[in-house]
Amino acid sequence: MSEDGPDLVVVGAGGGLVAALRAAERGLDVLVVEASEHFKRGNNTAMSTAMIPGAGSRWQREKGVEDSPQMFVDDVMRKTGGAADRRLAMALANVSAPLVEWLADHLKVRLDLVTDFSYPGHSQSRCHTVEGRHGAALLDHLFRSVTDEPKIDTLIPARLTDVSIDGHGAVNGVSVTMPNGKVESIPAPAVLLATNGYGANSELVSKYVPEIATARYHGSEYSAGDALTIGQRLGADSAFLDAYQGHAALSKKAATLVGWATVMHGGVILDLEGRRFGDETCGYSEYAALLAARPQSEGWVVFDQHIYEKCLTFTDFRQTVDSGAAVWAETAEDLARVTGLPESELAGELAALESYAHGPAADPHGRKSFEHALTAPYVAIKIVPALFHTQGGLVVDQCARVLKPNGLPIGGLFASGGAAMGISGHGAAGYLAGNGLLSALGLAYLAADAAADSL
Repeated sequence: MSEDGPDLVVVGAGGGLVAALRAAERGLDVLVVEASEHFKRGNNTAMSTAMIPGAGSRWQREKGVEDSPQMFVDDVMRKTGGAADRRLAMALANVSAPLVEWLADHLKVRLDLVTDFSYPGHSQSRCHTVEGRHGAALLDHLFRSVTDEPKIDTLIPARLTDVSIDGHGAVNGVSVTMPNGKVESIPAPAVLLATNGYGANSELVSKYVPEIATARYHGSEYSAGDALTIGQRLGADSAFLDAYQGHAALSKKAATLVGWATVMHGGVILDLEGRRFGDETCGYSEYAALLAARPQSEGWVVFDQHIYEKCLTFTDFRQTVDSGAAVWAETAEDLARVTGLPESELAGELAALESYAHGPAADPHGRKSFEHALTAPYVAIKIVPALFHTQGGLVVDQCARVLKPNGLPIGGLFASGGAAMGISGHGAAGYLAGNGLLSALGLAYLAADAAADSL
């Protein structure tokens, strides 16, 4: 870092690391500031399934998948009921394929296209991920690349407490508080706020997303809304603060992600009365609030050995199984005994599934996709709803520049990931798998290019 300070300060060592690496590639000196010394296992990027949408990527072409940015945007608008910001959705869709190809070519991240099942809302297979399908592996790779890059310095642990602006309203530095309480002022002409959303701030969660406020929070303790607070203090606009990603399949016993592949391959969700209560394939995010509204806000995901073996490709699922959270049963009677669910209701639901999957009967909840009828041996895991991260935040343009209510940018201020407003519309139902990570990595990539172009 030069004596005059960095060209860009990246606040948050999750998806923001993409901005640091891209900016260094463009010739900028970068400082990464991260509040948690355990970020490589405890931030939201690390806790993700590393699903990165890439519309029109070379992996899709190799596997004969026809896709385009416009098709992706159409899916986003359909899933959000037209509520998402189309301008931002198009910017992220356009950068999605170049992003995953840059990760592979420039950073040597080994990616593959997920084709073994489809996530709700995606009309095409477009999610790319790493081996093991776990964000910790992706983040480890990003941070190793950061430590190998001489143009990037890190300050860990340290917490951003303010961003200063000059007389013209443009960024000119940051204030960083060290663990010993000492505050350091660092001059810089550009700052990327990549500190995620406000999921760890119970007061803001209760205010903006009350329907999920009683669910378990499964994210970084440092996602407390710092970027939102600092940005608003500087006069930034905000939007979609009621948007979030929930998840209806967090293991109660292990607090690990069971994963929605269990459902998309044919599994079902039962409440504690042994009954299904909706179309599980609508999406894991919105289903979290439905589960939260059931008795005791708990349930069971029930599947079979065939599905179990398919889900072993997910690190999260294997960790859940290794914890002992999965119970097995040879009959419906045995399944009722090991889960404590009422036998008559459970047997009735299992019997009905066969007619939905293979017979003429229609699912009363409207579910149309049953990969196959469940067969013994059965597997069940007790689940609770969770809030993973919020999806609303500071209003940004197509270059990730933070905007004022009048639409003008705050010079040198950028936001990405949960710190930005995202493309999930309102509530939980608009979330598409990968929206969070694309907003984190894609906006970081766009911010780095914009910063480099302006300096």
